[in-house]
Amino acid sequence: MNLVERDVGGRDYLLLVTALLQRARLANPDGGQWEAADFQWWWRRDQHPEPSRARFWIDDRGAPVGAVVFTDWGDMWGCDVLTTDDSTVSPEALWDHAFARMPSDPAKPVEIAARDDGAFTIAMLAGAGFVGNDEVAVPCWMHVADRPAVTTIADGYRLVSRATASAVSRPHHMILRNGPVVADRLGECSLYRPDLDLSVETSSDGDAAVAAYGLFWADPITGVGLVEPMRTEDDHQNRRLGKHVLTAGVDLLAACGCTRIKVSYMEGNDAARRLYVNSGFQPQSPSRAYRLPDTH
Repeated sequence: MNLVERDVGGRDYLLLVTALLQRARLANPDGGQWEAADFQWWWRRDQHPEPSRARFWIDDRGAPVGAVVFTDWGDMWGCDVLTTDDSTVSPEALWDHAFARMPSDPAKPVEIAARDDGAFTIAMLAGAGFVGNDEVAVPCWMHVADRPAVTTIADGYRLVSRATASAVSRPHHMILRNGPVVADRLGECSLYRPDLDLSVETSSDGDAAVAAYGLFWADPITGVGLVEPMRTEDDHQNRRLGKHVLTAGVDLLAACGCTRIKVSYMEGNDAARRLYVNSGFQPQSPSRAYRLPDTH
């Protein structure tokens, strides 16, 4: 099978990376680090205007089978080498391209995440001089049959989604941390659904404040539901609002046909770990961030 290499940016990039990660998840239900929805969520930060930052290997059916993607996070570059278990492109070729295209600005380091059980990837990184640091993400999985019941929301709060007319008429609740055009960027993503974009707000009519939120992504191709992001605002902690958002969102993902749900937390975030584990999520092999020593 012949492969074509293409540098792709913008909306075409988003379509290809989504298709590639969906194919990877179908080929290996327990492999890899990312879901297609992860990269759609990242779209809010980087729309990949420069095609040279995303190289795809495409088979003669027009399907992507591998990619090297550099994501601009502002203060650093993220680098992801993506492939599928049934890919005809060699992993070595992907890594050779990644190292050849690596940005060299010392003020903007490159960070690469690798699963702790990914011996090949870790060996490639070590050979290039990358060293793991203390930033460890722990993915957790749940079968929808094991999901807990939706908890009762605390008095004085109500759960709403961006599909309701009242919510649409207001600025998006994630603007503060994700910029003024976050709603526009989400609307450009094929997996985004306003009815799965949930928030808890105070029930004071006319002066409601957002207390917590969670964004739930239902992938109809893979059957995987992703929870990203989740947050409870500081002034509303310890009222089980996060638990309500999580259980309500997971229940909606099940109704959308998802069979498995994924959520992640950073090692050391005990509040997030307790929330997810106590809700029935099972931690799996963690991923560690790697950087070159002189860019730490």
